[in-house]
Amino acid sequence: MENRRRLSPSARPLLAAAALVFALTAPARAQVPAPPDTSRPSAVPGLRHASVVLQPGDKVRLRVWREPDLSGDFAVDENGVAVFPHVGRLEVGRISTDSLQGLLISRYAGSLRDPAVEVTVLRRVSVLGSVRNPGLFYVDPTITVADVLALAGGVSPEGNQKRIDLVRGGERLQVHLTQASSLADSFIQPGDQLWVPERSWVSRNTWVLSAGITGVALVIAALLRY
Repeated sequence: MENRRRLSPSARPLLAAAALVFALTAPARAQVPAPPDTSRPSAVPGLRHASVVLQPGDKVRLRVWREPDLSGDFAVDENGVAVFPHVGRLEVGRISTDSLQGLLISRYAGSLRDPAVEVTVLRRVSVLGSVRNPGLFYVDPTITVADVLALAGGVSPEGNQKRIDLVRGGERLQVHLTQASSLADSFIQPGDQLWVPERSWVSRNTWVLSAGITGVALVIAALLRY
C-alpha cells in the first residue's frame, strides 16, 4: 500500500469532472437506436420517381425487388387497363403511380414476403422537325424537354433552339415550352408531338447577308472615289 501512487491535490478536481461528464452522457449513449434493417426495402433501391397520373397509351415500368420474372414494361391500353404477371388485368388509367405501387404491393403480398415494388410511368411522345433522329420515344414524364430532345439526337443546325411546339391531333397548341420545361408540368399527353421548327432564312444565312452588305459597301465606296 505504501507503493501505491497518490494523486496530487491538483489532479483530483479534474478526475471528479471527468467522472461527472461520463455519468451525464451514459444515458444518451444507451439510447442510441440500432441501425434500421434494410434487408427488405419497401421500395426498390435507386432513384425515387415523382408520382405521376397514368393515362391510356402510357407504359408502366415495373420493378419488383429480386423478382425479374415479375418486372418489365407493361402497356396501358385505350381503356386504361394493364396486365401484370401473377396479378392479371388492373384498371390503372387516371390513378397515380403511388396508388398503383400500393395496389401491387397488396396483390403480391399473397405470394411474396414483404414485396418491394417500384412503378415508373413511360409516356409516348414523338419528337419531329429539325432534330437529328426524329422518332417515337417512351419517356419518364418527370424529365425535361431537353432530355427528350437529347434522345432524338438533339436539335439540328437548322433547328430553332429557342422554340419547341406542342402538337396534338395535328393541331399546334398555344403552350410555351422551353428546354427546361418538364413533361409533367407541360401537360403533355400520350401521343403528343414535340415539334422543333427551322430557324428563319435570315438567321440561317447571316453570312450571306454580311457578305452582300460588305459587297454593296465596297461598290458604293468605289463609286464615291470617282
